[in-house]
Amino acid sequence: MTLKKSIVFFLFFLSIKQILASETIDSVKTVKIDVQVGLQFDLVRFHVKPGEKVKLIFSNSDDMSHNLLITKPESRLEIVNEALQLGEKGPSMDYIPKSASVLWSIPVVNPNQTQTLIFIAPQQPGVYPYVCTLPGHGLIMFGAMYVNADGKMPELKNDPNIPPSRRLDNIKVVMPHNEHKDSGRDKIENVKPLHPYIPISPYLYRVFIEGASPAAIAVSLPGNLSYCWDASTCKLLFAWSGGFLDNSELWRGKGDVLAKVVGTPFFRDKTEFPLSIGNNDGIQVVDYKGYSLINRYPEFHYTLNGIDVYELIMPKNDGSGLIRKFRIPDGTKTVWFNTNPNDGASYISSSGKWENGKLKLVPKQAIDFSITMSRKEGGSL
Repeated sequence: MTLKKSIVFFLFFLSIKQILASETIDSVKTVKIDVQVGLQFDLVRFHVKPGEKVKLIFSNSDDMSHNLLITKPESRLEIVNEALQLGEKGPSMDYIPKSASVLWSIPVVNPNQTQTLIFIAPQQPGVYPYVCTLPGHGLIMFGAMYVNADGKMPELKNDPNIPPSRRLDNIKVVMPHNEHKDSGRDKIENVKPLHPYIPISPYLYRVFIEGASPAAIAVSLPGNLSYCWDASTCKLLFAWSGGFLDNSELWRGKGDVLAKVVGTPFFRDKTEFPLSIGNNDGIQVVDYKGYSLINRYPEFHYTLNGIDVYELIMPKNDGSGLIRKFRIPDGTKTVWFNTNPNDGASYISSSGKWENGKLKLVPKQAIDFSITMSRKEGGSL
């Protein structure tokens, strides 16, 4: 072989080798994840090889927003709790806490949008959870990325790393609602589990429920008390005792299903709006600003006619009602708290003067006041 032919052959061989190497480097494992009804990822687990390049395409065909975080093994609940602690900062941070346990993340994806994440899978084999950390979603909306060389995953029905509702067609677990061991009052039997573990009150999550908008927030309180607060209208809608919610039909993927109240409603707001600032007969313009957690209880923040209002709802010690703590630190006008005789509750205030079922507070009193709501004897709605 002549020198010239040898050089040509060498260059040809080198170019083929480079092409093959380039194809190996650029090979990508494509994973597509969408959202299905009931706060669930449509793909609850997938497999990649250690060090493999992954292209994750996250589409949101739901009617509410979601994000997607991939965490270190056994770190999902840690990250979910840290996301809740973001409070008012949550939206601006896409509910992604600054934590070394978050390996990769896709920020909030609005309905009918798609985002793509490209990353190199960990070299360390293991089970890496992925989760949506919007308030309430992370307790049920999660999945697992299996990293290993042989592609092994447990049988779906025995996989502890995915939501229980995705392991079986029918959940038959029986669990009492509340973990408290004190009085045992209003204990509810044969309630399907709401979470893959027993949560400790207080806790909350977003929920679809009759009588509220899609922005409803359900809160479970100690003492077998619960309430529904609507972020679109910025008001406490109703409260009940004896249990929390049965959301199992929705989580199983059935459409047009609402969460079911487990227990007995004892309060339902029947006012146009419970608070008024200035003219009690005037239009009250509200704007939701989010919430922060105080000892795990949500304190809701909204503006009423441009004035900041903070509302924290706690259980009465005897379990007979709620204590609503309000703060209006910058008010300069009279504040009214309105009630309705048919709403199921009786009221006591920490300050102010009652006039025909309406509490009147001067600006100084409205800086910090509380309303104690007790269910009326024999009252249920």
